[in-house]
Amino acid sequence: MQYSIEVNNQTEIYDVGKVARHAAGAVLLTIKDTVILATVARDDKQVEENFLPLTVQYIEKTYAAGKIPGGYIKRETKPGDFETLTSRIIDRSLRPLFPKGYAYPTQIVLFVLSCDPEVDLQVAALNAASAALYLSDIPVNRPVAGVRIGCIDNKFIINPSNSQLKQSTLDLYVAGTKEELLMIEMRSLPSIDPEPVPMAAIDPMLDPALGDGLLNLQKSNEFDEERMVEAIATAQSAITRAASAYEEAFTPIKKEDAKLEYKPELANESIYVYIDRMYKDEVKEAINQMAKSERAVELKRIVKMILEDEIAKSEGWDEELVATVLDAYKRKIVRDQIIQKGVRADGRGLKEVRPITIETNILPKAHGSCLFTRGQTQALAVVTLGSDQDGQMYDILTEKGVQTDTFMVNYNFPGFSVGEASPMRPPGRRELGHGNLAKRALTPTIDMNSLYTIRLVSEILESNGSSSMATVCAGSLALRAAGVNTSALVAGVAMGMVFEEDKYAILTDIMGLEDHDGDMDFKVAGTREGITALQMDIKLGGIELNILKEALYQAKEAREHILNLMEEADAKIELNDEVLPKLELFSIDPSKIVDIIGQAGKTIREIIERFEVSIDLDREKGEVKIAGEKKQQVEAAKDYIIEITQKDNGRGGFKGRGNSRERHKDTPHFKAGSIYEGEVKRIVDFGAFVELPGGVDGLLHVSKIAKERVNDVNDYLSIGEKVKVKVLEQKGHKVSLELIEKV
Repeated sequence: MQYSIEVNNQTEIYDVGKVARHAAGAVLLTIKDTVILATVARDDKQVEENFLPLTVQYIEKTYAAGKIPGGYIKRETKPGDFETLTSRIIDRSLRPLFPKGYAYPTQIVLFVLSCDPEVDLQVAALNAASAALYLSDIPVNRPVAGVRIGCIDNKFIINPSNSQLKQSTLDLYVAGTKEELLMIEMRSLPSIDPEPVPMAAIDPMLDPALGDGLLNLQKSNEFDEERMVEAIATAQSAITRAASAYEEAFTPIKKEDAKLEYKPELANESIYVYIDRMYKDEVKEAINQMAKSERAVELKRIVKMILEDEIAKSEGWDEELVATVLDAYKRKIVRDQIIQKGVRADGRGLKEVRPITIETNILPKAHGSCLFTRGQTQALAVVTLGSDQDGQMYDILTEKGVQTDTFMVNYNFPGFSVGEASPMRPPGRRELGHGNLAKRALTPTIDMNSLYTIRLVSEILESNGSSSMATVCAGSLALRAAGVNTSALVAGVAMGMVFEEDKYAILTDIMGLEDHDGDMDFKVAGTREGITALQMDIKLGGIELNILKEALYQAKEAREHILNLMEEADAKIELNDEVLPKLELFSIDPSKIVDIIGQAGKTIREIIERFEVSIDLDREKGEVKIAGEKKQQVEAAKDYIIEITQKDNGRGGFKGRGNSRERHKDTPHFKAGSIYEGEVKRIVDFGAFVELPGGVDGLLHVSKIAKERVNDVNDYLSIGEKVKVKVLEQKGHKVSLELIEKV
């Protein structure tokens, strides 16, 4: 059976009962030329533990875009970051719908079989997965809809095409049912200001060779709280329309719910009362343990104490039952204290941010670093700057060719950060998700036309509360500590919420306990101007927009407090100038590019070898980019290239055309056997360059420095040292030397 549903600016065609008929539920979704197969399967046997064993796997088949996998193995292997993040989005959106006590291993698998480059695969995949789950015999009785909101020319667009999203200043992804929102992912998107600005107004020291003196600046496009609420309201209306349409279409053909057993909630009123009467003070003391590991140890100790009591032995209480009731009791204490007294487990008020300390450039050999500590959450962010060749290459179905990422964020969460002795493993979905959130928060402040490739690594050293938001704060300052000219500092804060009947409390800067026992996890990152990224997961169901708005404004207060501290630290940054790489970008007459390359690439190879730099040339624009580890060498290479392009006939053999005598007429002649006094200008692995009369650099090869073997030239010579050398040979501009003595 085929069902065509037109909703939210797209036509969705669902084929039901056509393929994968052994699965508990399956649909084939077609949107334009995109085709996605979504399947749901479950085991008949429950797991022993009381949790939901749900697995979501979103898999892109390269044949869907007419591609063969790159690399040595020509088949799909490890999922890429986009596949992993999409699987995580679907999991977070559908997990809240399963009934309590459901413990049957369940797998949702999605295959992208055909890919239209204009179709949003994340929206399509969630809608397909929800349809397959709703149609199955698993007792999930509400369909979920996903929707993306863009903003072009200050107008919200529902489900923009991929081309439109590139022009948008907003990327808001929201999932929910007909009645409530379940998940939000948002990022602001930078754009280029169409109005050019004179470069002299930005930096009077900029090289005039760069062009006509005008520059189109990047805009970061933060969204303030009012505009954000408006965008979410637009998404909520679109989700209600879509979920209602799915319910109307699929309810008549939905399978009857399977007769399943559910894990009982291990509750015991007698144990609850016993804990309240006999161990209330011990539980409160355990709750107030700051570290997650300390609190867990203390609660386990209380369980042991209860089991040793005579009443526990006589009643036959087992450890699992006591631990479960104790956890429920602890949760009630935490929530009541917040709702009734406005006091949190660690004694803070509802709006209070934990103490913050910041240290920058604590790693002398790193390009930039920041140690950010907030309470018992600590992130060490380290920035490394590279050139174009250092970018991360990746494939994506909706784009042609290989893409290159020049801003990478890697988030690491070792077990010791929470006091666990767990093995070191590759990053999982959680690590990739947290790193992606930090990247989305920071990207709008980084110039898209930056000369550098930037890698930001966040090492979580302590964790008791949002380490992803600590990564945002540490990362923003680490970028500044590496000399990256970001448009603004970005701070992040994790918000929580507790609902009890008609009362609620919004919590600023939640710690791990409040995340576990609260009803919402809401992370907000941004600058003083507005929000750059946010992420929300709701555990109890929907949230009213007026409460969401209140939470956003409370997060703004915290963000501004954190930014005040970050700005103080920013003012004290001392750059690691000695280890920072140097990049130069300048323009020349495009016709002069051939002079830099030389015959068969000889000239450019000689420049790279001589100055120890890398050079990228753009033949069409006439742009020259030089990168190197030492500022002096990069600047010397730039001067040398400019000199080549300004000479009518080039220097020495660098023209690459004309006869030999004409090419070398500007180079002084040095007779073989002649002795000259010169100065050591540069030292390289294979020798040293010595400046001769006329400003010509001769090469003193390592084999011509001493009679014995020289392993390290620096042991014999130093830059600026005067030496006497003998000319061995001259070929054009290249002069070979032998060391006579030091002066």
